[in-house]
Amino acid sequence: MEIKKISIFDQNYPPLLKEIKNAPQEFFYQGNLPTKDEVAIAFVGTRKATEEGIILARQISFELAKRGFVIVSGLALGIDAASHRGALDVPQKTVAVLGSGLNVIYPPVHRSLAATILEKGGCLISEYEKNEPPLPYRFLERNRIISGLCVATVIIEAPKKSGSLATARFAYEEGREVFVFPGNVKDKNYEGSHLLIRNGARLVTKSEEILEDLLPILENYGFTLPYVEKNQEVFDEKEILIFEALKGNDYVTIDKLAEITNLEIQEINEKITFLFISGKIEEKNGAYKLKK
Repeated sequence: MEIKKISIFDQNYPPLLKEIKNAPQEFFYQGNLPTKDEVAIAFVGTRKATEEGIILARQISFELAKRGFVIVSGLALGIDAASHRGALDVPQKTVAVLGSGLNVIYPPVHRSLAATILEKGGCLISEYEKNEPPLPYRFLERNRIISGLCVATVIIEAPKKSGSLATARFAYEEGREVFVFPGNVKDKNYEGSHLLIRNGARLVTKSEEILEDLLPILENYGFTLPYVEKNQEVFDEKEILIFEALKGNDYVTIDKLAEITNLEIQEINEKITFLFISGKIEEKNGAYKLKK
């Protein structure tokens, strides 16, 4: 796909990015930039994410993308990739901001993910010439673009020394919201997350809380989201199948759920983990039922 260049003086330059104090005077992109009417929200977190963190990132980004948000992240391993995939599950546009030129997808294992982002109408962005390699300082530089494109940044699993904290700092400096999902106080993957909460970031545990806090802010910006309804939870087709299988039943095993739903065991395990974390179901001796 053709690599295009856009200047800060171009009318299609993202308006929120133009507001930041160190906005790139020009950058390169492939695919479809967010339009002036689309609302973007950033998702960032550790590359060495836990399975629970990856499931959570994919689920929350899915729920927000289904409500009309454009999900922005950095194409990295862990939380970034899960967040892009959550948007693609809808499918909804997602934007990846790179710390390398657009001909040098990093990490290389995400070349197929980058291709899918473009195929599904999303966008790849870089302020570096197309063949520039990924250098450590460039990942920090690109973080200001991730937060700058967005009305808010969501942090999932950030260690104490994490680029996610830099993204949060850039968001704070530009007066944007920062939402943080908390975790186990003994887990080093959450040390940075808890530090952000202690310093004033908004603690959230589900997408509805993000929406509740964001709706008045979006009104101030003049944004509207076509699919937003307060207090409306969003579930994907596989979760709905699991809900239907659990309705009216006592505890149901994973094997029985696979038999009823025709879903793969791995798919059921992923969905069950998130539904359990979210408090929608309860577990007893390896079997599950809906929480009353």
